Amino acid sequence: MLDDTLDSRAARLNDRYRHHAATEVLRRAVSDPDLGRVALVSSFGAESVVLLHMVSRVAPGLPVLFIDTQMLFPETLEYQRDVSARLGLTNVQVIRADQTQVARQDPDGTLHQFDANACCDLRKTVPLEGALSGYDAWITGRKRFQNNDRAALEFFEPEPPSRLRINPLAHWRAEDVQEYMVENNLPRHPLVAKGYPSIGCAPCTSPVKPGEDPRAGRWRGSDKTECGIHFIGGKIVRGKVPA
Repeated sequence: MLDDTLDSRAARLNDRYRHHAATEVLRRAVSDPDLGRVALVSSFGAESVVLLHMVSRVAPGLPVLFIDTQMLFPETLEYQRDVSARLGLTNVQVIRADQTQVARQDPDGTLHQFDANACCDLRKTVPLEGALSGYDAWITGRKRFQNNDRAALEFFEPEPPSRLRINPLAHWRAEDVQEYMVENNLPRHPLVAKGYPSIGCAPCTSPVKPGEDPRAGRWRGSDKTECGIHFIGGKIVRGKVPA
């Protein structure tokens, strides 16, 4: 009998696509019965246009979930509209937090100042979880080179209790991302030229100095390294993952 646990499905998929390039992983994954209903989650950040371009080539009608935390840079919102139109993405869904909950938990918009984790939960994690409830798997832009916590990242990961994550760019290097953008003449997020190689919400993102880690500007001064939308062992990951 076929072992159909979440871990075994991820292992089976990783074995099946082990030697495939990123575009082929994406092309085949969106219709693989072992994955079921699939959506792309995109921040429309510094490197997001690579996956968005790939999707526009292989499945332009694929659901693209964009979380508008209502604390994003105006440049990100404009970039989202521009890229969606330019690439011909036909199913971009803007996800926002329940406004009743926002009014109750963060009425003056200052929650991020004293509890960044709670703010991420309210404005990003909870809305995304609701949006993903109708899907069996979701596509991310995570890559091994981004930080030590992602160093062993595979194409497919289990997300307990019942979903899979797809990371088509897991094995890409930083230079691969830049080369793809140049070769395909893709539009850059306007904040990249201003020193923002990793872009999140405006209050919690700062410019990065030459030589710093590209994600050093995210939640600067704290041990927080993830917004909370990625899970390990069924638990939200916000800081460093224990060894």
